[in-house]
Amino acid sequence: MEQSSHYITICSDSIGDTAEAVVQAVIHQFQNQRVTIRRYGNVRHEEELRKLMEETAQLQGFVAYTLVQPELREMIREEAVRLDLRIVDIMGPMMQAFIDTFDDAPQARPGLLHQLDEDYFRRIEAIEFTVACDDGRDLNAMLKADIVLLGMSRTSKTPLSIFLAHRGKKVVNYPVVPEIAPPQQLLSLPPSRIIGLTMKPEYMLKIRSERLKMLGLPAGSQYASLERITEEMEHAAVLFAKLGCPVIDITDKAIEETAGIIMGYL
Repeated sequence: MEQSSHYITICSDSIGDTAEAVVQAVIHQFQNQRVTIRRYGNVRHEEELRKLMEETAQLQGFVAYTLVQPELREMIREEAVRLDLRIVDIMGPMMQAFIDTFDDAPQARPGLLHQLDEDYFRRIEAIEFTVACDDGRDLNAMLKADIVLLGMSRTSKTPLSIFLAHRGKKVVNYPVVPEIAPPQQLLSLPPSRIIGLTMKPEYMLKIRSERLKMLGLPAGSQYASLERITEEMEHAAVLFAKLGCPVIDITDKAIEETAGIIMGYL
């Protein structure tokens, strides 16, 4: 029997990516859970808040929120009691610790973290660049990228690229396939700008098998055979050695952890 999806609502009076980053980190700690994230940003009115709370209660989920306006913070607590709904305050305990320790008061202005400064525009530019260059769509973009991610299919290249783009890094991800020779643009890059991604064959076999199942394709496909996976991994290992780039085994690693390792390299 197919498992039903769990629902987590993200509520923010800014854009909500702080709360979503925390939620995603938690989701990665649980296996075999189908979770649907419903994200509501720029929530500034009580009616908006009441509606999303009622919808979440109907779905039997919970709400993770980053609200700094006192009236909305009070209302979400009241609505949680009324609806018997679980809520998780992402920023509140940290703000309270800051108040108690440093004897200061918050400005209570939504979106201060994302004010239109130079760093914000740099991140937006990096995200647009990374999305446009997904899966090797623009080979010449490698020459402009801060990071080029290399890896076999299902090594989390795309979500990792987007995560790094939110950190302001322009990323190109390129699939490593034995039948396709590496492009000249890649071979001309310094090793410090390239990251190779790999994982244990048994883990890859499980991921690809699940992927075929989701797509309704036959389980006996070569794509999800241990023989094919081993061939691809050997080819990738030879390429990584030729390029002289760092290689990260992402087996059992959350995207945030892998991104942290990459940022450490940079």
